[in-house]
Amino acid sequence: MLEISKANKVHTLGECTKSILPVRDALEVLSGKWKLPIIISLMFGNKRFSQIAKEIPGITDKMLSKELRDLEANCLVKRSVFDSIPVVVEYSLTNYGNSLKPVIEVLRDWGMAHRKRIMGKVELEE
Repeated sequence: MLEISKANKVHTLGECTKSILPVRDALEVLSGKWKLPIIISLMFGNKRFSQIAKEIPGITDKMLSKELRDLEANCLVKRSVFDSIPVVVEYSLTNYGNSLKPVIEVLRDWGMAHRKRIMGKVELEE
């Protein structure tokens, strides 16, 4: 088996592959322009469809609907229909969806550091 040495640590090709596959799986579930922004929106509480749409500039209703279905199929988002007049539909993160919070926080921190390094400043709206 091929061995690769970096920083005095030897890794086999099989170990590399074992690291790549779960990352690919995660990226498959979270891929695209809109899934992470939707998850982030729901991290701030349960929301109706129109509330999510308002918080994510540029997303179309058709795309939001598709992405919410995908996230629900992957057990990250729960769709609740309340028997009221008019019928109320609310979206929330599942416990499994909430398990992404530390990942998103690390991505946010890295993104802020990257912006600072590349652009020389951080431009965030508060």
